[in-house]
Amino acid sequence: MKIIKYDDIVYKVKDMCISANCNLNSDIVQAIENAQREETAPVASDILLQLSDNHKIARAEQMPICQDTGMAVFFVVYGQDVRIEGGSISDAINEGVRQGYAAGFLRKSVVADPIERVNTKDNTPAVIHYDIIGGNELTIHFAPKGFGSENMSAVKMLKPSDGIEGVKDFIIQTVKSAGPNPCPPIVVGVGIGGTMEKAAIMSKWALFRPIDKSSTINYAALLENEMLNRINELDIGPAGLGGKVTALGVNIEVFPTHIAGLPVAVNINCHATRHATAVF
Repeated sequence: MKIIKYDDIVYKVKDMCISANCNLNSDIVQAIENAQREETAPVASDILLQLSDNHKIARAEQMPICQDTGMAVFFVVYGQDVRIEGGSISDAINEGVRQGYAAGFLRKSVVADPIERVNTKDNTPAVIHYDIIGGNELTIHFAPKGFGSENMSAVKMLKPSDGIEGVKDFIIQTVKSAGPNPCPPIVVGVGIGGTMEKAAIMSKWALFRPIDKSSTINYAALLENEMLNRINELDIGPAGLGGKVTALGVNIEVFPTHIAGLPVAVNINCHATRHATAVF
């Protein structure tokens, strides 16, 4: 049995909230720089250069990459031989978010009720997904999810007869309908299979995978590459002003499903695809 102190989780989550919002992940940094070199449209090239300058300033000054510092989303892999001492893990995560968003001067964007819409003033509660596994290791993955891109995401319950072509059409149509709204160049997470909510969760989890790492499932890896190419042929381009680079990456996760269904979810993220991981 491994004992992890409540306060240690609070401290680490606090640090992750600040770090993820101020430091763009290396795979995204490299993809933006590559896109800037490859982009031939002058306006698009200039926008990509500005994005590159922006993340460098954010890192150097430890200021948020974007004013939308997101709703806090966590994927927690919880070993069954771990015990939290001093409180619950959910409370520790939320306290870490509360402290991190205050200490980092990060925008508080969460409202306590979706209809009454009164701000909680501390960016809690977080959205937390748990996966219980064997062993005594605790891993916490965090992403601040901005809603300019979240609002452009979609789920569809396809028929099995729609097949992979139906999946492709839905991905392309979702990105095309989003247009400039999610602040392209974007990263596209796709979940295929499971149930309605499982597909949506997988599409969010897909955004945590580095975009330079393909799926280990052969057809999914091929589909990632095809979708990236087809999305970049839409000519939406950086900031929606046209160009060769509409998406930096497409990540796909799959799961078994029912004989009568083919759930598909597309979760779009802006160019500031931010996340951090802590292992205890």
